[in-house]
Amino acid sequence: MVFAGLVGWSVLVEAASESAAPATGQQDASGGPAEFQDAVTRSGRVNGDIIVANYCAAARRQDELVRGASMEVEISGSLPKLQKQGKLHALRHITRLGRITYGAFRFQGDNTIKKEVINRYLEQEAQSLGDASIAVTPDNYKFKFKGTAEVEGRDTYVLQVSPRKKREKLYKGEIWIDAATYLPVRESGRLVKTPMGVRTVTFVRQYDIENGIAVPRRMESETEVWFFGKAELTVDFAHFSMDQHADEDLDQ
Repeated sequence: MVFAGLVGWSVLVEAASESAAPATGQQDASGGPAEFQDAVTRSGRVNGDIIVANYCAAARRQDELVRGASMEVEISGSLPKLQKQGKLHALRHITRLGRITYGAFRFQGDNTIKKEVINRYLEQEAQSLGDASIAVTPDNYKFKFKGTAEVEGRDTYVLQVSPRKKREKLYKGEIWIDAATYLPVRESGRLVKTPMGVRTVTFVRQYDIENGIAVPRRMESETEVWFFGKAELTVDFAHFSMDQHADEDLDQ
């Protein structure tokens, strides 16, 4: 069972910060509030290139802001064909050095789900951390402006993304970007290349914008595997908080 490429945006922002050029007029992440270019021209047209530049700049800023953050996560998995389910509750922490760690595990359900679905997702998340080759940036993706939409009261820009190369962990899909902060509020897509034994992988990720941070809310994915059939994975995030006294020993 493989869930490559399904990690959240907070895992990829470190890679984005290394590969994306800043928007003109955009302050460095450590230099205070972001000042984005206006994506709407005087003629009323929307400039997709500016949206992408601002999106990458927001990623750099988010990378700094989320360090020291903690959230509760509930990871649910199922193999409908085998009638197996399982659920893991844990505390997810981003250390000051940008690593993701988990603690306070509590699992209930079938151990097959724990081993073949949930643990593999956690492994993929760890392996993808800081990987610039899968970051959603112009180095790896083509962006096309599709229009605007309202998502839960927020004005958003909708961008279609497609990878420049067909390789594992990259996807084709859409990103809904908040027009005020240039942070993502929704992402969806399908991996363009899957490992051996995996037919398809599709996913949807949702975020809440809280104090200038795109906080993960929910991630859902379906993976079609030759042997197991369909594997379903849902990750629910709750109780986001910033730890002012993060334990750096976790990075040792």
